[in-house]
Amino acid sequence: MVGIPRFGFVAGQWLSLKANKPDGGEITRAYSIASPPGDDNRFALCLNRVQDGFMSNFLCDMKEDTEIRCQGPFGDFILRPPLRDTLFIATGTGIAPFRSMLHWLLADPSRHEGRQLWLLFGSRYEKDIYYHDEFLRLAQAHSNFHYHPTLSRGGPEWTGLRGYVQEHVLEIVQGRTDLHAYICGLDKMIKANRDLLKGLGWDRKAIRYEKYD
Repeated sequence: MVGIPRFGFVAGQWLSLKANKPDGGEITRAYSIASPPGDDNRFALCLNRVQDGFMSNFLCDMKEDTEIRCQGPFGDFILRPPLRDTLFIATGTGIAPFRSMLHWLLADPSRHEGRQLWLLFGSRYEKDIYYHDEFLRLAQAHSNFHYHPTLSRGGPEWTGLRGYVQEHVLEIVQGRTDLHAYICGLDKMIKANRDLLKGLGWDRKAIRYEKYD
């Protein structure tokens, strides 16, 4: 009996998904894998339903046994060894590759022992924080993982950080230039954080990023 080929990927990589539109055209979109590598040939995506976005609505409305064409994995936005103390900065669905990376890292003590990990995650409202409870549990279970969600439009009941992610980088890095930074989100956010870190004297090779626009 021939087994099903194993779907292998590295945390941080993405897939290219293709679907046929009602007008006969074809649409292709890239989505980062939001789950860690495993042996069960399953993977998760982090989806933001866009009002007039065909692919996001197609994926959100997919029923069991619906088929879709997929290519990949692709991309080199992956963890670079040896692991240093690391700052992950994300906004919106840019959290997807970091969910994959962090679950992979924290699943095995040998992958993260002796290293400090920070996740700085920006959203508009509290309801927009993807995987919020999950990251809270990870931070509670691992003393070297520090979770910092920040809201740009948080309500009066929000007691966490406020503002944009770049406004909180300095208090995390505290003048250090020996960390690695991984940044994922929209171009404007990425540029603000890259400029900030380079202005602190960081080596540009220590700053890796992937933009969604």
